[in-house]
Amino acid sequence: MLAVRLHDDGLKVEEIETPSPDPGEVLVRVHAAAITRGELEWPVDRLPAIPSHELSGVVIGSGDEVYALTPFDRDGVAAEYAVVPAEVLAPKPLRLSHVEAAALPMGGLTAWQALFVHGRLARGERVLVTGASGGVGHIAVQLARHAGAAVVESGPVDLVFDTRGGEVPAGERVVTIAEEIPGAIYFIVEPDHEQLTELTALVEAGELRAEVDSVFPLTEARAAFERVAGRGKRGKVVLEVGTD
Repeated sequence: MLAVRLHDDGLKVEEIETPSPDPGEVLVRVHAAAITRGELEWPVDRLPAIPSHELSGVVIGSGDEVYALTPFDRDGVAAEYAVVPAEVLAPKPLRLSHVEAAALPMGGLTAWQALFVHGRLARGERVLVTGASGGVGHIAVQLARHAGAAVVESGPVDLVFDTRGGEVPAGERVVTIAEEIPGAIYFIVEPDHEQLTELTALVEAGELRAEVDSVFPLTEARAAFERVAGRGKRGKVVLEVGTD
């Protein structure tokens, strides 16, 4: 199969053996894989490594259309096929293309966990999201409003969700994904089937969308990562792997 792999001397698109699933895993024909700023710095202790941890595709054998955020401690999904733990997969939203679906898992789960798991956001509360137009922020704004919270830009707030770092506004509760700061809850997003299923339901109801900045073929992965690192990006950069 064709795969993108990070080596000591950079990214390469190369032919490698198709992996085989172990018990509890499934083989997915990847149709789209989204990428994230900075992720090429994550697997430096286990090169060569396949990047990307957001996929949309079809399960080999069953034909089910699925999407997921996959664990960070294993190879990613920027390949024609990927072995994925079955427990992290959720049904792909029917109203989304594979490219659109791949753009949702990391931003959607990060926003969900920030607001509802760590931030304990309740109906009627006031929430401020820094970087509200960013890849995570624009989803957090949608989720907060759907939950009955007031999304504000200033004034007293019950919850601050910081997505960009730097000076953080004061709030009764502060959750951040940018950097560890005193008095704030810092967390790293985790795959979660049940939460992803909740996001699927919101998408199908027309209550949630994820922005796609640009789409690149798998063979142009280097250009895709250059776009991720560039300025002016709005939404996710997605690798379109295959549609057959």
